[in-house]
Amino acid sequence: MERMAKYVVTAIGKSVRKIALLRGGSGSALPGLFVEKIDPRFISDSLAPLPHGVVVISGTNGKTTTTKMVVELLESQGLKVFTNRTGSNFTRGVAAALLGDIDASGKLTADIAVLELDEAHAVHFVKTVSPRYSLFLNVMRDQLDRFGEIDTTADFLHTVARATTSGIIINRDDPRLTSENFLGDLGSEVKTYGVDSSLLSLFPSDDTLRGGDGAQSDHPLNDDVALVSVNGNHATLSFDGAAHDVTLQLKGVYNILNSVGAVALTRQILGEKLDTNKMLEALERVTPAFGRGETLIIDGQPCDLVLVKNPSGFRLSLSSFDPAGFATMIAINDNYADGRDMSWLWDVEFDNLSASGVDAVTGMRAYDMALRLNYDDITIGHVDTSIQSALDAFIASHAGKPKRIYCTYTAMLDIRKRLSKLTTVEVVR
Repeated sequence: MERMAKYVVTAIGKSVRKIALLRGGSGSALPGLFVEKIDPRFISDSLAPLPHGVVVISGTNGKTTTTKMVVELLESQGLKVFTNRTGSNFTRGVAAALLGDIDASGKLTADIAVLELDEAHAVHFVKTVSPRYSLFLNVMRDQLDRFGEIDTTADFLHTVARATTSGIIINRDDPRLTSENFLGDLGSEVKTYGVDSSLLSLFPSDDTLRGGDGAQSDHPLNDDVALVSVNGNHATLSFDGAAHDVTLQLKGVYNILNSVGAVALTRQILGEKLDTNKMLEALERVTPAFGRGETLIIDGQPCDLVLVKNPSGFRLSLSSFDPAGFATMIAINDNYADGRDMSWLWDVEFDNLSASGVDAVTGMRAYDMALRLNYDDITIGHVDTSIQSALDAFIASHAGKPKRIYCTYTAMLDIRKRLSKLTTVEVVR
């Protein structure tokens, strides 16, 4: 069959995207899936002309926020960056994002693409697009119904690393990313980032979360950037033989580590052309990605949305936020994008909620979450599987009080949509 012309594919795809947006969707899934079906080379052809190539960011936790950081750091250097900013990190999400940015002829005006990719879908992406640079954040147990065991996830990332043509940045404190099996056959330059040994307890690997010793790699590593101190949202990074102090707007200790990876990647991409001062100034201006520590204002009070999707991420979120003075809700769904298997909730320690309790539990798996909290003797105020009614009651019952909602991905999307009727919520497309 003769291949459809690029401008025709683009016109059809843009029309589908417009319809999806008019019907209240985000435009981040269906249009991309559609255009992939009618033109499997749509993504590769659109990205091929970019002068600085394609950057892939992947790993279990932190992809969306780290991608946002890297985009803003590169933009501080004068580069025009294409990215899939909705956080839709399957290949269809990349295709949909392209439909929003390319012109009618199918041309993408950008210098570089920085893409967040799901670990499993990244394997399919690199079959047609070879990334010039890749950043690998961590390997944790996540969505076992999709990924299987943790070593399978590491194998996915290894495939992406082998397809990378110029430079790779790796978290040196993750033993699966620094194993000989992972590093031994890579053809691109590998540099690492990590934390001072005194800070390792703040950033546990999957092994140390489960009582392992977190043994370090015997493979020779080429450290580029290190985190040497943390105090709230203040951090000191070390590179080029000097200490650099930064104060982040981002919440959560995990985002401090994400910022170290983002700086290491930016340094690798720009090399000697990098303006370090502009990069660090941009880093201090980065605000949370939607739903990832995002703060909305409801009736004059802050309402934090904190995405949780696996044991390590939930644990780090709980340890990063003081529940004192906040009304707390937990919203758990088990749609495909969340992962169907909710057994991971039993690997999370909820001790720091003991004093304050949880005011509301909602979502499709609200009763599973409530049962888990009961086993830790956490007081629960209200359980309701309907996110809409639970959220309305939660807001009404705690007027005049700051709020925090821990939520899985699709629950977060529902909550943001509901809150958009009450306050200003950034539309991300």
